[in-house]
Amino acid sequence: MSRSIHRRTFLTSVATLAVATAVPAARAAEASRVTTAFTLPGDRVYPEGIALDPRTGDAYVGSYATGAVLRAAPGRRTAEVFLPAGTDGRHTANGLKVDAAARLWVIDSTVGVDVYDLRDRALLARFRVPDDAPRFVNDLAIAPDGTAYLTDSTRAVVYAVTPADLARARARSGSAPLTARFDLGAVRDPRAPEAFTLNGIVADPAGRYLLVVDMTGGGLYRIGLTSGVVRRVALHGGDLKHGDGLELAHGTLWAAHNAVDTVSRWRLGPDATTARRERQVTDPALQIPTTLARRHGRLLVVRSQFDKGGPMGPGTPGAPFTVAWLTGI
Repeated sequence: MSRSIHRRTFLTSVATLAVATAVPAARAAEASRVTTAFTLPGDRVYPEGIALDPRTGDAYVGSYATGAVLRAAPGRRTAEVFLPAGTDGRHTANGLKVDAAARLWVIDSTVGVDVYDLRDRALLARFRVPDDAPRFVNDLAIAPDGTAYLTDSTRAVVYAVTPADLARARARSGSAPLTARFDLGAVRDPRAPEAFTLNGIVADPAGRYLLVVDMTGGGLYRIGLTSGVVRRVALHGGDLKHGDGLELAHGTLWAAHNAVDTVSRWRLGPDATTARRERQVTDPALQIPTTLARRHGRLLVVRSQFDKGGPMGPGTPGAPFTVAWLTGI
């Protein structure tokens, strides 16, 4: 299926959600804790994903509109181009992660994921969805054993790329198929075949489970990495509709809710089968938040502006595109 059809599907699904559950501006303003962390060069960036390099503190941000990857060093107020638009034929960049071996994983939603060496920017491998059926590879998490897990928002599956898979791909042509490890189609809420579902994903630091959000149904799912058992997490105090990027630390889960300019904080039960909402910040200044990264007790939030001439609606984005600090949550 062509990239333009995927884009129309994304626009229709998310724009409809935005109309259904808009949050009053007055209530949003009361909870505002938003400041600019750094700006992004370019007038059509529409940023989506963010990743932190724990060795250097550098932040990497992907452009959904061009496939470029931008880098902001700690303390810098403006990011620089790390991988230019169209690098290696990539035309969009959404989910990003840096692994323990100094490799940057960059998702192209219509193709799969590219893996780069951060030291010399060399493309090490590319993993592709192996057929032409509808797909939207969206976000990823790196488990403690080095395995990358990637969500597909259309197919409701989670792909896996193990360190052995990566080594084999590098030893051969550098290209390999993505393999679906978990299928959530039977446990998620029913919906149309091409409706968007799975989005953000995080890995338990102890390697026991993954947590995956269903952006349309509002559910959260726990995937046992040893057992393979998938179960719905019991949410108390709210839901995760419009859920996009997730962040997990010390038993606390943060979620970006893109279409309603919201970030929420949840306390997980001991086995992550329950979660209780502790706090929620809604503010138009979040500008359609897509992904999160936690640094020094604060959240970096990608402000996509997708509703201003991007995949969620017509208009003109405010200049410049930015990544925000969100405090108080």
